[in-house]
Amino acid sequence: MKQFLFFCLLTSLISCDDGDLQIEVLDFDDSTIQQCESNVTTATRIFFKINDDEALILNLQNGLLKNEVSDGVITSAVPGQSKITYRIFSDNVSKNYFCDAIPLAEPTVTDEIEAEDGEVRITSVLDEDGISFKHKIELSGISLVTENGDRITDLRISDFGEVITKP
Repeated sequence: MKQFLFFCLLTSLISCDDGDLQIEVLDFDDSTIQQCESNVTTATRIFFKINDDEALILNLQNGLLKNEVSDGVITSAVPGQSKITYRIFSDNVSKNYFCDAIPLAEPTVTDEIEAEDGEVRITSVLDEDGISFKHKIELSGISLVTENGDRITDLRISDFGEVITKP
């Protein structure tokens, strides 16, 4: 009888429901950083990465990109100064979705999540040509929380990409 009760107790503990816990993985490592302008300038603020039907959009604070070597790492708080948005679309999305003068009707946004915490980190160095400046953009401590309160925990987006500006 004791073995039966132990078995029932063990079964009830093992079969506990963890609720609607969802751990989502955002992986934009193989996606290149893009922008709408043909050349990046110090005024360029919107950058994005596309991965099939997902997009990670970075809206930089004004004045972060400068045609000068940075003295260390320049930081911008998320969401206060810069903004990061993660979107899921109804179908694969392209650069045209973000850059066309008249927005495309398809694909549609099925889910949009704005980062609630973190920072953008930029390091600027003189490019190999001796004229241009290479800006390495990194994301640190980014926290995305869905409207249900679920936290996206496995963010593989620390290295957002590099852009080059010319004076």
